[in-house]
Amino acid sequence: MNLQQTLTESIQTAWVVLKYVVPIYVLADVLFYYNVFSHIAFVAEPVTAVLGLPPEASLSLISGMLLNVYGAIAFAAPLDLSAHQWTTLAVFVGINHSLIVENAIIRQLGISMVYSYGLRIVSAFVVGYLTAIVPSEWFSGSATMTQPYVTKHYDSFAEMIQTSFVNAGMLSLKVIALITLLIVLMNFIKSLPIIQRSQKHVSKIFSLVIGYILGITYGAGILINEAKSGSMSHADLFFVGTFLMIAHAVIEDTLLFVIFGADFTVAVAIRTLAAIVIAYGLAKVYTRYYANK
Repeated sequence: MNLQQTLTESIQTAWVVLKYVVPIYVLADVLFYYNVFSHIAFVAEPVTAVLGLPPEASLSLISGMLLNVYGAIAFAAPLDLSAHQWTTLAVFVGINHSLIVENAIIRQLGISMVYSYGLRIVSAFVVGYLTAIVPSEWFSGSATMTQPYVTKHYDSFAEMIQTSFVNAGMLSLKVIALITLLIVLMNFIKSLPIIQRSQKHVSKIFSLVIGYILGITYGAGILINEAKSGSMSHADLFFVGTFLMIAHAVIEDTLLFVIFGADFTVAVAIRTLAAIVIAYGLAKVYTRYYANK
């Protein structure tokens, strides 16, 4: 394992976390301070209601879809969500984040952008809804699924800003510490001989495992050359791409939400089961359609 590379990645990640988490967290507190959400929450309520989340969580969902997991967490952190709600958010955002960047990578496997966006958005809502209706007793530390956001009271705007920056800083430190540990672990996995050999000898199952653990960028990335060379069938690439769009980087992404109370086991189990069922079903349809072309 290259220690210099690990240190560089940790510093880069720390910057990304600070760049996203601090300003977004503070912005969320400012919006709550001025009660902005009370005027716009009704627009997002039909969407958040499906997921058993408060309307104020709408910006977390949008930020996750357009930006990344860090942005989603930063908007959700000021909300007093239950373990059930944090798990639902972890499942939704885990499937439906960084759409522009990750779908561009999936496109290199020959999978259309329309399919990628449609699959991830629809799957996120369906699987998120199924998570939301699971009994709350299944979630460790979950008392209720409908715990509302409790408005914090400050004597002045200055006090709110100061408190917000402190809380954002503490949140960033927790995220950076976790990500640094994960980077060390992931780089160790990448340095293993079997992973190195995978660059030349790719199999469907192996790519699923790597993408499942390390994420779309690495899992799908090792398949791009295979897609270009034609050494893997279209059906295999379709299956792998579909699976990874629903279940990728499940350890890293989920642990970020666990910091706030999400149930790791339930979130991972639901995403994994959903990926297997959806990928298998759609691959069957694809194979039948492709065979008739």
